[in-house]
Amino acid sequence: MTHQLPSGEVGQIIQFVLEIEKLKGVLRKVRPIGKARYENTAEHSWQIALFAISLADGLNLKIDLNRVVAMLLVHDLGEIDAGDKFVFAHEGWEERKAEELKAMERICGLTPEKTRDFLVSLWKEFDAGESDEARFAKAVDRCMPVLLNLNNNGGSWVENGVSYEQVVNRVRPEIEGGCPELWEYMKPQLEAGRHKGFFAASAL
Repeated sequence: MTHQLPSGEVGQIIQFVLEIEKLKGVLRKVRPIGKARYENTAEHSWQIALFAISLADGLNLKIDLNRVVAMLLVHDLGEIDAGDKFVFAHEGWEERKAEELKAMERICGLTPEKTRDFLVSLWKEFDAGESDEARFAKAVDRCMPVLLNLNNNGGSWVENGVSYEQVVNRVRPEIEGGCPELWEYMKPQLEAGRHKGFFAASAL
């Protein structure tokens, strides 16, 4: 038997879904392969959700894949209010996380209380990175822009003066910690990118 939501809750959920439409207008610092424009955060979330499904199935990982996908779909919702922050920025991360949590509470507060609590808890789990699911989700999230830049002749690394060492130091802990097999694939790809001149000689 199908559970019928009260009409008021349906309205709340629709209000939430229309609010997250704004994520399509949040631009990131990397470009889709072969495109002049920057990707938006909604595109990123969709892509890494499918990436996670494919990777977890291919590697036969013993994790709650539904929870991973849900995390990846909500982890950047806070950017609707806070905007995207360049991953190689050196300061302001604690303030940034506080801004994103406040945004999550506002945005998810449009939904019924049970849904709000579930979505916010997913964001907190991803941010903490302590569960197997969160670590895997973080690995996939961290890997995707690397793959885009590697397939865009360096992309945002070249544009922003990011060195090979900066990239490896920033992405290796989360990729290797959450999916060692993925890091084993990425290592030679990054090394090949260095030989092709996809990185700044030194950080700006």
